[in-house]
Amino acid sequence: MGADAVEALAARTQVTLRADRRSSARLGEAHPAGRLLLLAVPQTYMNESGLAAQALVRRAGISEELERLVVVHDELDLPVGTVRIKRGGGTAGHNGLRSLQAHLHSLDFLRVRIGIGKPPGRMAGADYVLRRPGKAEREALDVAVQQAADAIEAILAGGADAAMNELNGR
Repeated sequence: MGADAVEALAARTQVTLRADRRSSARLGEAHPAGRLLLLAVPQTYMNESGLAAQALVRRAGISEELERLVVVHDELDLPVGTVRIKRGGGTAGHNGLRSLQAHLHSLDFLRVRIGIGKPPGRMAGADYVLRRPGKAEREALDVAVQQAADAIEAILAGGADAAMNELNGR
């Protein structure tokens, strides 16, 4: 879900994401309102995405300012299609967030969380996350991806607190 949201934002800003071996990610730069926006989609496995994030944080020079990093990810604890912004927090068992914590030594970054709901019955979380969503879920997730891109734009335009108040209050 996170990659889809970054790709949606890249399309909006007419940025092409190109492979960058140094960061193990596809990267692109935009300059909305004269500010640098580095868009990245890790090309590692999700549970190793911290490797790419570590290289990107160093490249952007924000190692001491992780609140400038926005991570977009799926979230089992939110209903399908719900989008929320969060500052910091735990990993909630999310292997991608665990990898980020291991490589960045912090969880003090912003998150745009896209709800995918809980697995039905006794289905394992990993199986649920890796399966293809049904038609109705896919439609809700497509809308959520656009909302996640909106959330990133809102963070850039007015800051994290204003974006959280706007989005999370809905």
